[in-house]
Amino acid sequence: MKFPCCITIEEIDMQHKEINKIGIYGAGGHAKVIIDILEANELAIDYVVDDKSQQSEFMGYPLVRDIKNYDLMIIAIGSNAIRERIVSRIKVNQYICAIHPSAIISPKAIIGDGTVVMQGSIIQTGSRIGRHCIINTGASVDHDCEIEDFVHIAPHATLAGGVTVGKSSWIGIGACIKQGIKIGKNVIIGAGAVVINDVPDGVVMAGVPAKLIRRRDEENSLSWKCFLFSNLTNILF
Repeated sequence: MKFPCCITIEEIDMQHKEINKIGIYGAGGHAKVIIDILEANELAIDYVVDDKSQQSEFMGYPLVRDIKNYDLMIIAIGSNAIRERIVSRIKVNQYICAIHPSAIISPKAIIGDGTVVMQGSIIQTGSRIGRHCIINTGASVDHDCEIEDFVHIAPHATLAGGVTVGKSSWIGIGACIKQGIKIGKNVIIGAGAVVINDVPDGVVMAGVPAKLIRRRDEENSLSWKCFLFSNLTNILF
């Protein structure tokens, strides 16, 4: 059965009633949490996929190498870039959502396919979460937020109302984002940062208030290393 790609929590509950067995792609710590979520929902897990492991099972489930076609699948990889790369590479009939029963999700919120919502997290009314996102443990997404595809909202990060987060961005553990802020694509917000201004694409921000650390396309240049040292001095001292 084919399900719609953006659905409400009620539709996800109905989807789960139609599901037989699910494949999990990835065999690390993130996969362990997803297995806990699926087991808490009493959903059957068929197998776990890992290209590199030499083991035969993972948390009691068969561990297999990459295969050509999958039916129902969740990508259990914490890295946004790797998760996106796997989605572009493999053939899957349907990606499903994994939502822990302790999560609080408004019936007026929209969740994209393949997204994982972990224990104790909150998604408020009017918010739209993209495909293959991670709303991690205890994270809070307030009303009318727009979270694009392949975003990771780390544990206990807090997004106030009307925040926009661009594709493939990472909001670090415990970070706080002021209401109405727009965060660009491919951004990293450091752990514990407080973001009070809009953030452009492709940068790393950290501190209280958050300051520019570097551009992500300058990782190997001497200039960003000098800039990094200067800005970290300002942040720390």
